[in-house]
Amino acid sequence: MPFTLAAVRDRAKRPDPPPGRDMLDACFLGPYGENDSLLEKMVVEFLRDHVFWRRNFHPDDPPAISTRASQQPGYQAFEARMRRELHALSAALKKSVPFHSPRYIGHMASDLLLPGLAAQMLTLPYNPNNVSDDAAPVTVEMEVRAGLQLARMLGYPDDPAREDCAFGHLTSGGTLANYQALRLALALKAFPVALRAARVPDIDVPRNDWQAFNTGPAGAIALLDRWQRWLATQPSARRRHWQSRVEEQRIETLGLTGFFARHPELSPPCVLAPITAHYSWSKGMKLLGLGSAQLELLPGCGMRLDADALDDAVERCRHQRQPILMAVAVLGTTEYGTIDPVDRVVAARDAAQARGLGFSVHVDGAWGGYLATLFRNADGSLRSREEVSAGFRHFPRPEVHAAFAALGATDSVTVDPHKLGYLPYGAGAFICRDHRAMALLAENADYVFDGESAGDYMARYRRLGQFIPEGSKPGASAAAVYVTHRVLPLDHANFGLLPRQTVLAAEAFHARALRFAAELADVVHACVPFAPDSNLVCLALNPAGNSDVRTANAFVRRLHEELRCDPSRPLQVKEFFGSITTLRPQFAGDGDLQHLHTAEARTGQLR
Repeated sequence: MPFTLAAVRDRAKRPDPPPGRDMLDACFLGPYGENDSLLEKMVVEFLRDHVFWRRNFHPDDPPAISTRASQQPGYQAFEARMRRELHALSAALKKSVPFHSPRYIGHMASDLLLPGLAAQMLTLPYNPNNVSDDAAPVTVEMEVRAGLQLARMLGYPDDPAREDCAFGHLTSGGTLANYQALRLALALKAFPVALRAARVPDIDVPRNDWQAFNTGPAGAIALLDRWQRWLATQPSARRRHWQSRVEEQRIETLGLTGFFARHPELSPPCVLAPITAHYSWSKGMKLLGLGSAQLELLPGCGMRLDADALDDAVERCRHQRQPILMAVAVLGTTEYGTIDPVDRVVAARDAAQARGLGFSVHVDGAWGGYLATLFRNADGSLRSREEVSAGFRHFPRPEVHAAFAALGATDSVTVDPHKLGYLPYGAGAFICRDHRAMALLAENADYVFDGESAGDYMARYRRLGQFIPEGSKPGASAAAVYVTHRVLPLDHANFGLLPRQTVLAAEAFHARALRFAAELADVVHACVPFAPDSNLVCLALNPAGNSDVRTANAFVRRLHEELRCDPSRPLQVKEFFGSITTLRPQFAGDGDLQHLHTAEARTGQLR
């Protein structure tokens, strides 16, 4: 039985809550700490279990710390200092933003799911390092399996027995996941050129550098697969020779300058992204060495990518022989929660590939990724729009359903478990559709990895540090993500119950915002500038009768001063907490600006 707002409002009148509500009540610590005994019970239970494990690891070993140590002055002085600093920390943290409270309606943060919080706390004393299974034999496998859990949610192949199974790993956040997407896309784009330059026998390669550079991700993976299979048939000396020869031609060896100097027919590729794209894309282009000038931000319509503008840009690049590395779609923009037409971006990629211009499609779903749970059945199949929309007023629009339905046809996705996954920072995730591409990112380090070729899927990725930007990384985050997905599987009947409630709340807020605008029209011009696609709602506010941008901005800044977290004042003096963002003219079309009545508006955001 689906949830409705009426069911939530009537909860107090009903002795038996609707199915599923009792489960949601157990998910979080709660605004009043209602589930404190549950969390305390789990923490104490598993701390004792950890201590028991330590005591029974080798019980015949002599203790390193004397049982009388706590009676010594030095011990007591250390304990006193530690308690003093921890009390000071605890007091200081009381000035933190109250993400747990319904009075908080600001940034993309909320209360934490108890399974993830408890799993992370439970794992911390073991301190696993997910660089490899030597340092984290348990949590490395959990991280790889968490990647498969997310792949299933997105519609990617998630069976490790399939040769084209997806692969995902955790990152510190969406920013690093976006870097990984750029890194993999460039490796895939350049590899066919390197293979052609090495003149490997018995492998059909494109006829010229332009064709090789535009093989496209699927074609490049197929070529990589043929190359690896051919290598496996060669004697060891010959295999080492050809491995070295191809490696010498790769862009990862030559660098951008050397690679393009050897291939003057080619020029550095650009990235096409919506103007609403996160600033991490500019940073990523700089880190990759391509430069932010190669990032082309395309115009939008209603804070969504203008698919026609994308088509025009792709055609222009084809005509000018400008290579494209990647087209980016945003699944839940940072300020407005709007959803780009992922299906149109995939169609643009396929049409361009048919005309000889290959590039990858990446979806930045840092915010909206977990909304995909609303669109998935337990077996991973896609739900119809009619099934998803039951109980909602407007969600999902046909365009939004089409965007989520197309996720499985993209090449890679960024998702942030620490946002709509309700898990502790930092837990981002990168997922690619076909794990075979990851071989191009492998980095060997003899003191960490054994250097032997991996066997099956799980064996290969137990050496996780070979494939990811980081070296050392916390296994506790992987445990939190994996365990949470086990407790709340990523489908509409389990985890999907959480984003369902947030979308219902957003629809109710949207309706109330419209009434608010009518009721206070003589005081303030208020509007929802862009109809929400997900569970984020923004308000644009301007004093009634005002037409000056500076006055409007000053008005909202003063309002934000009343809504922001101020460490110099007691937290409780604030009634509500909110955030602001800036809408710049270049981010909106003429129609959007006319709708707002200003060239720039400050907006408040509801989580």
